Amino acid sequence: MISSKKLRSVTLTHPTGKIKGDIKLPASKSEANRALIIAALSGQESELHNLSEANDTQLLQRLLQSDAETIDAEDAGTVMRFLTAYYAVTGQRKILTGTERMCQRPIKVLVEALRELGADIEYLGEEGYPPMKMNGFRGNGNRRLKVRSDISSQYISALLMVGPLLPDGLELELEGKIGSRPYIEMTLSLMEHFGVSATFEGNTIIVSHQPYKAASFSVESDWSAASYWYSLVALAQEADITLLGLKEKSFQGDRAIVDIMYRLGVYTTFTEEGVKLTKKEQERHVSFDFSDCPDLVQTVVALCAGIGTRVDMTGLESLRIKETDRIQALQLEVLGMNSSLEEITPGVFRLTPGILTKEKLSFRTYQDHRMAMAFAPLALLEPVEIQEPSVVRKSYPRFWEDLEKVGFEIAENA
Repeated sequence: MISSKKLRSVTLTHPTGKIKGDIKLPASKSEANRALIIAALSGQESELHNLSEANDTQLLQRLLQSDAETIDAEDAGTVMRFLTAYYAVTGQRKILTGTERMCQRPIKVLVEALRELGADIEYLGEEGYPPMKMNGFRGNGNRRLKVRSDISSQYISALLMVGPLLPDGLELELEGKIGSRPYIEMTLSLMEHFGVSATFEGNTIIVSHQPYKAASFSVESDWSAASYWYSLVALAQEADITLLGLKEKSFQGDRAIVDIMYRLGVYTTFTEEGVKLTKKEQERHVSFDFSDCPDLVQTVVALCAGIGTRVDMTGLESLRIKETDRIQALQLEVLGMNSSLEEITPGVFRLTPGILTKEKLSFRTYQDHRMAMAFAPLALLEPVEIQEPSVVRKSYPRFWEDLEKVGFEIAENA
């Protein structure tokens, strides 16, 4: 078992290349974090079951219960954005800050929208970026907003969740291509579960002034976490993996991994327990649009570099403002696999795989949990060193332990 101390790196190997087992995935932090905000906005006691063990969700739980004036969202994007809207519309006077990287991630689109609705928000550093001071809320009767929808769906979800509390509700017009649409639909579905109705027609979402109601809700397992197991199955010599707690009809946009991985060598069978994964033939040239599921990009890029599949990709716009600049990070790391990731035309990226050399691969993680978990499965091909392995705590704290359950040998490098 991986020790709890912070490690410089770990080295992964697998002696047989064969994996088999039942894996209990972490719960979806996307669902859990939305449910926590909505439950708090309801002002009533709701029963939330199977909350995510991810650091982001545990952090949000603590912060929602905190009376502190300064709130540290650390490196959690949903926590920062959801709490900005939550504190603003509920009139709480807080200072909201985060890690150095979080204070480099833009929040101007959300803050400007909240200001239009009557929030008094002051930047304490660079304009358009955290930290911020929340100075209260005065409803000004404005309910109509136009918001860019090509940056982050989290801005839109944050506004939607506080919409029912506004004196006249909210009418949100989304401008431009809608990114990560399933996450917006997830938000609306959860709002409906807690008693709030809304309409989403064309590019306009309307939420009337209405109360949330207490409800019981059980969080589904995380499809984003499932993606790494799909990659493991695709890379293994033999595989028989069951992922517990996933649903065929899911709120989560990353369920798209089922169709993506069908082309990359994994067949999915839905069962009462979750999904059973088995191997199938892989395609050598594929193309995908990740507009609705950008968190899957790293998994697919690392896998395709490993199996020698060329992939053309669109819908990567939001990756520049994640935990790291994920496009740049991927471009740098696939070089070590003799592969290249290039923007061949505006908005279209191509991963061209090379020939893997028979030597240990080493990958930097850039303080990004998904970089660590996307490249780790390549240890089924060659020994792999993952630097700063503790980053997985953000979304999948048991990731390394779960790999050991299916035969991976993990050596700690202090």
